[in-house]
Amino acid sequence: MDPTDHGVDPGTPGHEGRVVLNEAEISRAVTRMAHQILEADHDAALVLLGIPTRGVPLAHRLATAMEQADGRTVPVGALDITLYRDDLREQPTRPVGRTVLPTGIDGATVILVDDVLYSGRTIRAALDALGDLGRPRAVRLAVLVDRGHRELPIRADHVGKNLPTSSTETVRVRLAETDDVTEVRISKGDHA
Repeated sequence: MDPTDHGVDPGTPGHEGRVVLNEAEISRAVTRMAHQILEADHDAALVLLGIPTRGVPLAHRLATAMEQADGRTVPVGALDITLYRDDLREQPTRPVGRTVLPTGIDGATVILVDDVLYSGRTIRAALDALGDLGRPRAVRLAVLVDRGHRELPIRADHVGKNLPTSSTETVRVRLAETDDVTEVRISKGDHA
C-alpha cells in the first residue's frame, strides 16, 4: 500500500491523486496560522469569516486553536459570495447561501478564511461582499493552501501550505466537517 494513501482506495471518486497534507499536518498548519494571526493582530478586535463551503469549518478550527493558544474567544461567521462572483454566467445556477455575521465588523480586523487560494477571484468577490456589510479596520486573508496562478493582485497573509502546482492539476481540500475525511490531495485534472 502507498504510505500516502492512508488506506483509501485511489480509484474511489474524490480519492484520486496523492495526499499532500494529512489530518495531523492540517491540524499543525491551522495551529501555526492561529498563532500568526494572534501575533499580527494581538490588540485588534478580530472576526473570522469563512467562505463556504470549507472556509467555514476552517474558520472554526482557527478560532478553536486561537482560544487554546491564549484563551481568546474570536467570533466566527460565514460570508456567502455567490451573488458577487464574476463567473455566474459560466457556472450552473448556484444556490445562494447565508451570510452570518457573529458581530458587527465596523472597526474590526476581519480575517477571511478559505481553503484554497488560486486565481484570487473568490477573494475579490468576498471583498466586494464585505464592503456591502460594513467598514472593517483591516481585512486579512488566511488560506490552508496557496497554489499560485493568481489572476488578480491578491495574496494571503496567513498560509498553511504553499503548494506550487501546474494549472492542469486539481487541489482538493476535504474536511471531516463537510466530507468523510480530513486531507488535501493533488491530482491531474481541471483546476480547483
